[in-house]
Amino acid sequence: MKKTGIVFFPAFDWSLGETHPEREERLLYTQEQIFEEGVMDLPQIKQYSPAVANIQDVLRTQAVFPSPKHHELDAHLIAVGCSLVLGKALMAQEISNGFVLVRPPGHHSATVVWGNRGFCTLNNEAILANYLRTYYGVKKIAIIDTDVHHGDGTQDIFYYDPNVLCISIHQDGRTLYPGTGFCEEKGGPNSWGNIVNIPLSPGTGDEGFIYALEKWALPAVEEFKPDIIINSAGQDNHFTDPLASMNVTAKGYGKITEMIRPDLAVLEGGYSIQGALPYVNLAILLALAGEDYSGVREPQKINRRVLGGEKVRSYIDDLYKYFQQIKPNWRYAQGQNKHLPAGKWVSVEKEIFYDTEMFREQRHDLIRECQHCGGTVFIRTRNQATMEKAMLVKIPFEACPACEQAGYDLVEHYKKSAQTLLLQNQLRNQVLFWENGKEVNLFASEN
Repeated sequence: MKKTGIVFFPAFDWSLGETHPEREERLLYTQEQIFEEGVMDLPQIKQYSPAVANIQDVLRTQAVFPSPKHHELDAHLIAVGCSLVLGKALMAQEISNGFVLVRPPGHHSATVVWGNRGFCTLNNEAILANYLRTYYGVKKIAIIDTDVHHGDGTQDIFYYDPNVLCISIHQDGRTLYPGTGFCEEKGGPNSWGNIVNIPLSPGTGDEGFIYALEKWALPAVEEFKPDIIINSAGQDNHFTDPLASMNVTAKGYGKITEMIRPDLAVLEGGYSIQGALPYVNLAILLALAGEDYSGVREPQKINRRVLGGEKVRSYIDDLYKYFQQIKPNWRYAQGQNKHLPAGKWVSVEKEIFYDTEMFREQRHDLIRECQHCGGTVFIRTRNQATMEKAMLVKIPFEACPACEQAGYDLVEHYKKSAQTLLLQNQLRNQVLFWENGKEVNLFASEN
């Protein structure tokens, strides 16, 4: 019998405030609902215990500055660890799919981490994806984000990666945090088209969401041919969610899950704690387990206008045509930095807002254009609140010799002068860290 894995971690000792939407009660009602419905007694459901990720698993994917010791990461490391538990179970063929029901969420946490943004500090799905690539040789992964907010952190982490397809279906960023997720965001010079954003109009319900999957998202997945599909299963598209304006139902979420057929689903947002989460989570779990979810009904009924029919279909059709027409327009860094190794380097300036702690990060990304791999990435970043600076050198999975050497050349040049420098050599699972010119062993307590 095919098994569906499940792991709970409600993080009772972590919240952003007693009245904050992201608080301890978020998963209590879900646990009660699932146990009361007898779902845990189904023979195909297999429950796993939480675990703690180690900091190397994090730093393989994200740069935590000025260093991990400056952040309270305990709850976040367990949320990541729960994702890895089901990842390992999937690879061991103990389960055919799984649902990681955890908090804190993670999909707004980006390549560089100076603090918490969008309730997220560590990116559960991204760390999971790179863990599977590192230890199990998984080559291609698709991450489909069905949270109402754009999965900007996940997009940022894989923006320059040709072997990860990131699809985010969300409420239009002109109407909702984080204000990103537009069709023009399509990826870097070696990964153009691997970022797919489908911004939907406020009011969109089951029909529009399902049509976006049929018309756009699922054909992109089929063309990409991933080895693994991960669903960032945010539930704030529900019509009762207090932070957004969409009209998806619990039954609609069951259908969405059935269509995506994720190998692993990881809980993200969803802040209608009593009115939506218990029912949406139940529908998702039933769909994963191959059970009938059609009878799942939330207690409230939609009492507002739902955008559907020809209007929503026509909007998505036009958006898709526009997406197909967008061409890249790179800005190159030649002549701006004499210390860049040989090759053509694309230059990208970014400013990222940390809404939880109310500061901005200023960032400059340099990506080595390459026909053979994802290209080495060199990032300079500054915390605008503290004025701390840091650098990240990322050598990608399956890096060619020229890109790997370019990464080491950058490290050799900057390691003595940088306040903080992190090397992520994903090709060799190597993470090295320097502070004020001295190499620091961040993993001493783990060995």
